[in-house]
Amino acid sequence: MASTKTAGEAVARIAYLSSHVVLSIQPALAIDSEFSSHLHSYSTARIPGLVVEQAPEVVALRQNVDPLLSAFQPLRSGKFVAVTTSSSVLLPSIPHLYKLAQYPVVIHVSLHHSSDPDYSDITAIRHSGFVFLQSETLQEAHDIALTAHALAIKSGKGVIHFFDPDNSREDSPIEPEDSDLVRDVLELDTARAVLKSPDPTTSLYVDDGRRVTTSEDETLTPGGSQSEGLTTKDATSGAVLEKPSGGGSSVGSSVRESSTDSRPTISSATSIESPTSRPVTSDDVYEFLEAIWLKIDRATGRSYRMFEYTGPENAEYALFIFGSTGLFVDELGAAKSSEEFVKCGLITARLYRPWNGPRLAESLPTSVRRVAVLEQIRRKTTKWGPLLLDVLTSLRAKPSASGSVLVVGHHLGYIEAATVHQALRGIFQNLSLETPYQNLEVGSPDGQRQALIQHSLAQPKVESAYMKILDQVFGERLYLANRLDAANAGISAIITASPEYGFGSLLARRDHRKRFIDDAKVAAATHDFATDVPRSWLSKWALSAEDDVSANAIAPEVISRLSNDGSRLASTLLESKSLFFKESQWLIGSDAWAYDLGNSGVHHVLASGANVNMLIIDSQPWSERAAADAARRKKDIGLYAMNFGNAYVASVAVYSSYTQVLEAMIEADKFKGPSVILAYLPYNKEDDSPLTVLQETKKAVDLGYWPLYRWNPDNEENGEPNFSLDSERIKQELEEFLKRDNHLTQLMNRHPKFAANLSESYGTEVRALQKRRAKDAYDTMLESLYGAPMTILFASDNGNAESLAKRLGNRGKARGLKTMVMAMDDYPLEDLPTEENVILLTSTAGQGEFPQNGRTFWDAVKDTTELDLSRVKYSVFALGDSHYWPRKEDKHYYNKPGKDLDARIAFLGGQKLADIGLGDDQDPDSYQTGYAEWEPKLWQALGVDKVEGLPEEPPPITNEDIKIQSNFLRGTIAEGLDDTSTGAISASDQQLTKFHGTYMQDDRDLRDDRKAQGLEPAYAFMIRCRLNGGVASPSQWLQMDLISSSYGNETMKLTTRQTFQFHGVVKSKLKSAMRGINKALMTTIAACGDVNRNIMVSPLPNKSAFHRDVHHISAKISDHLLPSTTAYHEIWLKDNDSDDKQTKVAGDAVIDNEPLYGPTYLPRKFKITIAVPPHNDTDVYAHDIGLIAIKDADGKRLEGFNVLVGGGMGVTHNNKKTYPRTGSMLGYFSASQIHIVCEKIMLVQRDHGDRKNRKHARLKYTIDDMGVNVFRSKVEELLESKFEEARPFEFKSNIDTFGWQKDEFGTNHFLMFIENGRVEDTADFPMKTGLREIAKVHKGDFRLTPNQHLCLSGVPDEDLEMMKGMLKKYKLDNLHFSGLRLSSSACVAFPTCGLAMAESERYLPELITKLEGCLEENGLRQDSIVMRMTGCPNGCARPWLAEVAFVGKAYGAYNMYLGGGYHGQRLNKLYRSSIMEEEILGIMKPLLKRYALERQEGERFGDFVIRIGMIKPTKEGRDFHEDVAEEESDAE
Repeated sequence: MASTKTAGEAVARIAYLSSHVVLSIQPALAIDSEFSSHLHSYSTARIPGLVVEQAPEVVALRQNVDPLLSAFQPLRSGKFVAVTTSSSVLLPSIPHLYKLAQYPVVIHVSLHHSSDPDYSDITAIRHSGFVFLQSETLQEAHDIALTAHALAIKSGKGVIHFFDPDNSREDSPIEPEDSDLVRDVLELDTARAVLKSPDPTTSLYVDDGRRVTTSEDETLTPGGSQSEGLTTKDATSGAVLEKPSGGGSSVGSSVRESSTDSRPTISSATSIESPTSRPVTSDDVYEFLEAIWLKIDRATGRSYRMFEYTGPENAEYALFIFGSTGLFVDELGAAKSSEEFVKCGLITARLYRPWNGPRLAESLPTSVRRVAVLEQIRRKTTKWGPLLLDVLTSLRAKPSASGSVLVVGHHLGYIEAATVHQALRGIFQNLSLETPYQNLEVGSPDGQRQALIQHSLAQPKVESAYMKILDQVFGERLYLANRLDAANAGISAIITASPEYGFGSLLARRDHRKRFIDDAKVAAATHDFATDVPRSWLSKWALSAEDDVSANAIAPEVISRLSNDGSRLASTLLESKSLFFKESQWLIGSDAWAYDLGNSGVHHVLASGANVNMLIIDSQPWSERAAADAARRKKDIGLYAMNFGNAYVASVAVYSSYTQVLEAMIEADKFKGPSVILAYLPYNKEDDSPLTVLQETKKAVDLGYWPLYRWNPDNEENGEPNFSLDSERIKQELEEFLKRDNHLTQLMNRHPKFAANLSESYGTEVRALQKRRAKDAYDTMLESLYGAPMTILFASDNGNAESLAKRLGNRGKARGLKTMVMAMDDYPLEDLPTEENVILLTSTAGQGEFPQNGRTFWDAVKDTTELDLSRVKYSVFALGDSHYWPRKEDKHYYNKPGKDLDARIAFLGGQKLADIGLGDDQDPDSYQTGYAEWEPKLWQALGVDKVEGLPEEPPPITNEDIKIQSNFLRGTIAEGLDDTSTGAISASDQQLTKFHGTYMQDDRDLRDDRKAQGLEPAYAFMIRCRLNGGVASPSQWLQMDLISSSYGNETMKLTTRQTFQFHGVVKSKLKSAMRGINKALMTTIAACGDVNRNIMVSPLPNKSAFHRDVHHISAKISDHLLPSTTAYHEIWLKDNDSDDKQTKVAGDAVIDNEPLYGPTYLPRKFKITIAVPPHNDTDVYAHDIGLIAIKDADGKRLEGFNVLVGGGMGVTHNNKKTYPRTGSMLGYFSASQIHIVCEKIMLVQRDHGDRKNRKHARLKYTIDDMGVNVFRSKVEELLESKFEEARPFEFKSNIDTFGWQKDEFGTNHFLMFIENGRVEDTADFPMKTGLREIAKVHKGDFRLTPNQHLCLSGVPDEDLEMMKGMLKKYKLDNLHFSGLRLSSSACVAFPTCGLAMAESERYLPELITKLEGCLEENGLRQDSIVMRMTGCPNGCARPWLAEVAFVGKAYGAYNMYLGGGYHGQRLNKLYRSSIMEEEILGIMKPLLKRYALERQEGERFGDFVIRIGMIKPTKEGRDFHEDVAEEESDAE
C-alpha cells in the first residue's frame, strides 16, 4: 500500500480497519470531506477490515440530517461504529452525544474551518461524557486514531478524537499501518468475543440506565489486556445491561472530572453490573490509555503521554496551546539564544477529557514560573476560557522554584507564518509584566475566516423533478413556504428552509390573509374609492375568498379594477395583491436542504389540522441497511399520518409513475386538511444521473420497500375505499407481506429482545430455508437410487450452461449415478464439504464475470477460508468466447469464471476428477467441441465410461419443431395465459407469441434483487403493433396512449420499424391490451416472428400525393403477405365463454391453412421497406427487401420500384460467420406487380433458407450462398417475368427533416424530435400529455418515422396557429438540439430487452451531452453526424450503417465502429473493441476537432475517417470483418 500523506487519510484508514460501520459525514453527498474520498476508495475496492472479515460498511451522510442518529442502530446490533466528520456537526448533535457516550463509538473530528479552526466546538461538548483525545502531527493522527478505537473497546465509552488537518499539511508521508500492530492494540480476539448479546434498549432520547462496569477484584497494570479489567458481556463494550433499581437515576454525565479530587470519579458513561462490578471511572480510563500507549511504544518506539511537554528542562515559561500548534513549534525550535522565549516550553493535551490535573502538574518542570494558556476559541460564552479554568485548577497547588505558578489566559486568533515571531514576542512581553493582562488577543480574531468559502444549502438538481411538477400543476397558485431563495433577513438558510419554520410562516401568512379578507370587507362597505366599481368586485370576492376556484377566477378582475381606480385605499389593498388568490400552500421536506428534525414539522402539521400540504422527499436508496434502519424510514411517516385520521397521505415516486404523482398532488390540494405526500427520489450523490435514480426507484417500488399508494379519508363519504394501492406488480406480494408483518409484529411485541433479529433476518432466513428444503428434497429422492452421487451446479445467463448441466444430469442417471442439478446460487454452500462428486459448469458474463445465478456462490467460495473440500472430487467445464476480447491485455477474461472456480476449489483441497474443460464459441461446433472432449474424461474418472445399453437421446427441440407442432401458432398460449401461478409462459410459447406481436421479458434492473428476495423475475411483456407505413389517426394515437397508461409502464416507444411498442404489460393484462389495440382497428399479428413484419415507408411530409401512392402499395404488400392463421383471433379477441368457436374435427385438430407460409413459416424474420429518393430515411439497404420508389415522367406520381434484396443487420460478436449486409440490386419492377415480386422473393427464401442454423437463416446468407444472379433467376422463374434494368436514383441523407413543411396541397406538417422514440411525461418535459391533448383536436394524422421521431401531418392553415401554440406549450416545438443529437438513434436495451449486453436508449443521450461541448468548441453544433447505439449486435437501431456506432459488448463496454455512409449506403467497420466511456470520449473529442479542421468541402464524417486512413471502407457484408482497425488475436 502507498504511503499516507494526510491526517484525514491516516484516520480514515484506521477507522475503516477498526469498525463494522463507518459513518462518513459530508457537507453534501457529492462533496468530499477530509475523510470521505479515502473511505469511498477502500469500500469500492472491497478492502477487508480487521474487525470484520468482509469489507466494512461505509455510509455517507449529509451533515445537516442529524447524522449521529444513524449510529444507534448498528451500535445496538452489536457492531463497532466509527464516525468521521467536521466539527460543525457536534453542537447540533448534543442530544445524541450524551446517549452515544454510553457506547464504544469513536468520532473522528476534523476541526472546522480549514486554516483557522475553532476549538470551541470541542469545549462546548466537553461534559458530554466522551473521552477526548487530540492529535497534532500526521503520525500522531494515525496513532491516536488507533488509540481511540482501542480505548473505546476497552472502556466501553465513546471516544472523540479531534485534530486540525491543516496543522500537518506539510508533514512528510508516513508508512501505512502495521496490521499486526493494529490487531494487537485493538485486541481483536477479545473484541470479537464481546459481539454476542445485542443491546435490547430502544430509547434514543432518555437515559435507559445502561452502565459500563469493570471488575472490582481484578486490577489493570500498564500493558495488561482487556480481560484483566473490563467485564465483557455487552454487545460492544463487554458489559451487562442493567436498569437502575427504585427511583435512583443514573450518574449525571455533566459531573466535572477535577484533577484536584483524588477520588475515583464516575465517567458520564452509564454502567452495568456483574457480580463484582463497579462503574468505570476516570482512573480506569487513564489505566486503559497508558496500557494502549505502552503497546504502541514497545512496537514502534513512539511514546505518548496525557500531556506532552517539549522544551528545556530549566524552562521558566510554558505555552499551553489548545489550538493549532504547528507554527509555534517551528518558531520555538528555531529560537536563538538571545531571544526572550528561548527558555520556553510547550504543552499540549493529548487527553483532554477526562482531565487529569495531577498529570499536568507532573509534566511541567519545577522551574516554570509562568504559563500562558492560548485558547483558539471563537465563540466566547464566558469571561474565562474553559482551558484556562482547567489549568488554573490543576496548577494552583503546584510548587515552583519561585513560588506558585502564574497562569495567564490568551485568546488565540488567526496567525500567518510571517507574523508568528511577532506574536510570540507579544505573548512573552505580557508574561514578563508584573501583572500580566488576562484574555489578551493574539492574532486576528477574524482574519482568514472572512475569506473562507463554506458549503451552503442547495437543492440538488435531481430533486427539481418534484418542484417542476408542483409548478406545472399549480402555476401561480403555488406557494412554497420554506423555499431556499426566500428573503429572511438575519435568519440562517438552514432555519428558514426547515419545515418547522415554514409551517410557522404559513400560519402567519394565513392569519395575514384572514386580516386581509376582513380589510377587504370593510373596504367594500366604505366610499373611499374613486368609483363604486371596486366595491362590488370586492364584495363578490370576499364572499368566495376561501373557495379555490371562485376566488382565483375573480382575483384578476378585482386587481384590474383596483389598479384602474387609483385611490389611496386601492393602492393599499394592491400592496398585498397576492393574497387575493387562494394559494396552494406547500412545505417541502428534504434531507439535502430542508431537513425535518425528528419529523417535528410533520407532527405539527398533522396535529394542527390545518389545510397545509407537505411534500417529503426521501433520497435514501433502497438497501438492506435502509430497510433495517427504522429511524430513517420516511415511508413510516405515512402510517403515522394515516393513524391521525385527518390527513390525506400518498406515497409516490416520479421515476416509477409520473401519472400517480400528478393525481396525488391534485388530490392533496383538493383535500381540506393536512396532506402528506412521501416522494421517493433515491440517489447516492446529488449529481447522480437520472438513469441511476430510475434504477434505484424501480428496485424499491418493485420489491415493496417503497409501495405506491394514496389514502384519502374523503373517499369514505363517496362509498369508495380510503386506501388505493398503485404499485401494480406488488399488490399480491404486499398482501402476503402484510399478513406476515402482522404476525411478526405480534411476535416482536411479545419478545422485544429478539425484535431486531426477527425483522432484519427474516428474508435471509427464508432464502436459506428455501435452499435447504430444495436440497433435502433431492437427497430424499436420491436415497432410493443406487450408484455414486454426482452433484451438478451451474451458473448460466443465456441458458447454455444450464442446458448442458441438465443434459449431463440425465446422462449421469442413465449410467446409474444419483445426480442432482441445481443453480449455484440455489445450493446451500455449507453442504459442499459433504459431497462426493461435484461438477461445476459456468458461462462467462460481462468482463469475465460470473453469471447472475452464480455470483453469490462465487463470492462466498472466494472469500471463505473455512471450507475443507479435501474429500470432494470435482471437475469444471467453462463456456466462453476466445475472440470476445480482441485486445491482448483483456484475453484473461476468456472463461475467467470457470478458471477462477477451478483454481479456488483446488486451493480449498478439492481433488480433480478431470482437468477443466473449456468451451469456445469460436470452435466449429461452438462450445460443444470442447464439451465433447471433456465429458468422456469425466465418465472415465467416475468409472461409468463403459456402460452398455444407454438410451438414445432425443434431438434438442428447435424453433422449427416448435412451429410445426404449434398447430399454426396456437401452442399452449391460451392455457399459459390462464395460469396465475406465474407471470411467465412456457419456453415454446415464448417463441410462438412473437408471431402474435409480443415478447416475454423481465425487468433486468430488478432481476438480482428479486432473486435475493426469493421472487421470480419481474416478468412482463412487450407488445409491438403492426402499423403499416407508420401512419396513425388521432383516435388511434389516443387509444395507444390509453393502453400504455392502463396496461403498460406509462410510456410508448416509437420504434425504428415505424410502429408503436409497449413495455411492462403483465400477463394478466396482456389480453386486455391486445383487445384495446384491436379496438383502434390495429393489430399486432406478424409484428415479430418468422414472417414478413411491419412495412416501412418514408413519411414524406412535403409530398402528400406521392406519399399516398407509396402508402397504398405498402398496405397492399402488407395485406398480401399477412399470415392466414385464425389463432390470433381465437387467443386474443374471442371471449372465453363465447360460442363462436372454430369447428373441430378429428379430436382437437383445428382446420387452418397458411397458403404462403406453410406450417413452418419462414426460416427467420423478413423485413420490407420503401424509400423515396432523395431521402433514405428508411435505411432501404438494411432490409430483406428494399424498394426504391421511382416517379413517373412528370415526377409527381409513383411508377415503380428498384428492388434490393439481402440486406440485414443481425450479427454475433466475434463470430465472423455472421455479418451485416447491404441489399443487392435485382432490378426494376412496376408498382402494380410489386406485391407479387415481394411474395416470390419471400417464397425463394422460404424454400432455400437455412432452417438448421438460425444464425445463418436470414435472406442475406441465402443470397451469398446462392449468388445474386442465381437468386434472381429463381425469383424470375416464379414470376414468369424478368426484372428490368434499375432506374437511376440518388440519395442525399438518411435522417429526418425537422420543422414545419408545406405539401403541394398547402397543408402543413411538423416533424418533431422524439429522442430515441420514447414518449413519456417527465417533470421537465410533459411530452405524452402534450401529444394526447394535440390528438384530441388534430384533424390530420400522425406519421411515425423510421428514425423514431414523429410527424404531425395534415394541419390546415386555419388550425396552424392553434397547433403551434400547443406545441410550444408542451415544449414539442423545441428543435434547438445539436446536429449529432438530431441524427442519433438507439434501441431499447436495458432494462427490458433480454438480449442487451449494455445500456443504449438510457445512455446515448448522456454520451451525446458529454460530446456537445466539444462540438460547440469546434463549430460542429449544427453538423449532422449519424451516431447510433445498440445494446447488443442484433442491430435493431441499424448501427452498422451509421457513420459512428457503439454496440454493447458488456455492461458499460462497447465496440466502436466508424466509416458508415451518411446516405445509409455503406457499412461501417470495427475501430475499437470493448471500450468504456472514458476511452470513447478520448477518441471522439480529438477526432471531432480534427474533422472540423481537416474536412473537405461537403465531406461527411464517415467519408472523412476513411480518407484520413483511420478505417478501411467496407465494400460488402463478407468484407465486414476484414481490415479492421483493431486486429483480434487468438493468443489467450
